[in-house]
Amino acid sequence: MDNPTATAIEAQARKLSPLARLELVDAILSSLDEPDREIDQLWSQESEERLAAYRRGEMKAIPLNDVLAKYG
Repeated sequence: MDNPTATAIEAQARKLSPLARLELVDAILSSLDEPDREIDQLWSQESEERLAAYRRGEMKAIPLNDVLAKYG
């Protein structure tokens, strides 16, 4: 890293227990996740459209085990 402060923080973080590091990572990632109303609205609309297509029989459900076998 080019940032001395970030390098020092990383060195300190490496001294933490695995659980404490995980909690720190979660807190940092959460701080980056700013809500975006436009994206949230688009995802909401997409999910409603997919559900409607499923109910009309235009889209089929895939069992979780099949998805996990393919991608997991």
